[in-house]
Amino acid sequence: MDLKWYTHADAPDVRSLLLDIHDEVYASEPTPFNSRERFAGFVDRWSGREDWSCVSGWEDGGPVGYAYGSRFKPGGWWVGADRPKGVIGRILALSELMVLPRWQGTGRAQQLHDALLDSFEVDYVTLLVDSSHPKVQALYEKWGYVKRSEAQPSDDSPLYAVMVKDLAAA
Repeated sequence: MDLKWYTHADAPDVRSLLLDIHDEVYASEPTPFNSRERFAGFVDRWSGREDWSCVSGWEDGGPVGYAYGSRFKPGGWWVGADRPKGVIGRILALSELMVLPRWQGTGRAQQLHDALLDSFEVDYVTLLVDSSHPKVQALYEKWGYVKRSEAQPSDDSPLYAVMVKDLAAA
């Protein structure tokens, strides 16, 4: 898989790709929360951060998927959750990891995940997993993440498992 990297400055150029992949991944879950318009707001908010980084994977002439995130500012954490005790220092918020359905289950997600993490110098990485997707949560647990709490960032959002990986312990 070939990797392409994007920064905050590249966000306008990569925005459509991120939205198109999102649409294909969530085609079977057409809810207002998973709408393209709603997701576009998330993309814009995250990619507006100066240290935002994104990596996309490409194979057979087309996209495989992507991962993106940025560091939390000191004291920052997920909306709707308290930061777990002991999770201090440099923290990467892995905001999105999406792989097109035809590439799911092939190891590409972990390749994208690892490539993104390698681009940051952090002590912890954290992410949210929809609690109604236990297989996804189990996959992250295989990668060294631990569920530390739950969060519901908005009234119409799913309940998420807040997962944390201690990179010093990994």
